[in-house]
Amino acid sequence: MPEETAVRPQAGSLPKGAPKVASKVPAAENTLRILKLLASRRGPMAASQIASSLGLPRSSVYHLLGVMEANGFVLHLHEEQRYGLGISAFELSSAYSRQEPLSRLGRPLLASLVDALGESAHLAVLHGRDVLYIVEERAKNRPSLVTDVGVRLPSHLTASGRAILAALPKSQVRALYPNAAAFSARHEVEGAIMKYSALSSHLDQVRQRGYATEHGEVTPGFGSIAAAVTDHLGWPTAAVAVTFLEDKLPAEQWPALASRVQKVADELSVRLHGRPAR
Repeated sequence: MPEETAVRPQAGSLPKGAPKVASKVPAAENTLRILKLLASRRGPMAASQIASSLGLPRSSVYHLLGVMEANGFVLHLHEEQRYGLGISAFELSSAYSRQEPLSRLGRPLLASLVDALGESAHLAVLHGRDVLYIVEERAKNRPSLVTDVGVRLPSHLTASGRAILAALPKSQVRALYPNAAAFSARHEVEGAIMKYSALSSHLDQVRQRGYATEHGEVTPGFGSIAAAVTDHLGWPTAAVAVTFLEDKLPAEQWPALASRVQKVADELSVRLHGRPAR
């Protein structure tokens, strides 16, 4: 066999003519390539598709996926026979966010939003099934909120969490909420989301109107409006939210406020990813 045909070309390899350096740890390199491929796609992929896209043997891909699944970096969606990113991948993403880049870029935008609206705002990221608040800008003469920096709350209860969940593939949301035990409540609220069917229906509404809401599920009397910060593929990075006393803001004013929140989320998307979210 001629030497130039002995090596099978791989997707995502170096440009033609560039020098090739053999990896000293091919399993580690291929694990990272699989994670990068899954992160670049809008939804889960079949193992055969992963193998084909990366030019890897199927047996190797199945072995690597098994190790990543055991460590929480991928989820095997049995009904679809596909693999998606797992909880550990989300936690890794959140850890990056906690190391400042996201909060540094988001804080001045939230400060300007608070100055314009006179209401408190915050920035949150997904952390497992919770949202983790990484920036809070409190408006002058407004009461303190539970959404302080470092606080975690169940994502299905919060506007921030719902905005992020609505931007995820439905299969990913289902994997995060596999049964009733995944749901919890802080207060008894009429229409509280306590099962997957209710959450799925609510997220459909969020996708349709482009923003998420919350009515007293976190703190009675307080409402929130949130919009997702997404990359160019529509994958959620974070959520921008504004919280206010519901009796001070009539329902007919919520869409106008949501438009302001969406504008800030889009601007942060541009700063993070170089292009608008939508």
